Amino acid sequence: MSDNDVSLQALLPYNREKALEYAYTWATTRNPQYFDYSNLGGDCTNFTSQCILAGGGIMNYTRDLGWYYNNANDKAPAWTGVPHFFNFFTRTTGGPGPVGREIGLWEIEAGDVIQLAFQETSRFSHSLVVVKCGNPPVVDNVLINTHTYDRKDYPLSKYFWSRIRFIKILGSYSG
Repeated sequence: MSDNDVSLQALLPYNREKALEYAYTWATTRNPQYFDYSNLGGDCTNFTSQCILAGGGIMNYTRDLGWYYNNANDKAPAWTGVPHFFNFFTRTTGGPGPVGREIGLWEIEAGDVIQLAFQETSRFSHSLVVVKCGNPPVVDNVLINTHTYDRKDYPLSKYFWSRIRFIKILGSYSG
């Protein structure tokens, strides 16, 4: 690792319990503090971002490249956009905000994120919050909560995807 690698910065802990509490409270309804994007391309990544914020995520107010939400018209692309979310969370540059890394299914735990692509040639287009998983985690024992098509304790095995990726939430950098 190089000296400028973000992994050398001190991480603030991610509170998975708080993220899960939020995921259950708002899985089938909407928090009025946030705009509902269900009719504008989907609300799944907005909901995922809200869960991570509740778990101690720190907003990064870098215009276009950060992760933040002020209102429906003043938010970072990473707050609501599936590919932008992935790019922000797996970044290798510094700056405040939550950080994660792409992992295999066997490393997933409650509070982490799954993203799906529905056609082999399409980009990833759906974000899911893991709320429960067996030990070891396999597709048949992972449950998710999500928005757009609201799901609560929904089996991952009921989705039909062409590609899947898993994001381990590691914590947040304070800046």
